[in-house]
Amino acid sequence: MKRVQLSELLDQGVSHNAAIRKKVMLQPGDVPHLTNFSQATFAPGQVAPAHAHSDMHEVFLVSEGTGTMTVNGVDQLLTPGVCILVAPGDVHEVKNIGENPLILTYFGII
Repeated sequence: MKRVQLSELLDQGVSHNAAIRKKVMLQPGDVPHLTNFSQATFAPGQVAPAHAHSDMHEVFLVSEGTGTMTVNGVDQLLTPGVCILVAPGDVHEVKNIGENPLILTYFGII
């Protein structure tokens, strides 16, 4: 068993924009095929630039805020409760388009 408290975890920069902060709840080795289970906070206007993963699915759940996720050129509105699955090879970019933080809880699986 592993127990973590989100409020006790250290902030880290996300790999696509170090100014966007995340807290990693589960890491490689904790669960087979899981690359991470994290929560990222995007300040108003922050962007994780377009990128793709060749071998990883990512699942995003919007906890707070408003944003867009552009997946393969198609914009998806991000609002609380929206869940997006990005498949390997999908080019995706996340932007906070609101006036408050955009908080995404997400995980990756290989």
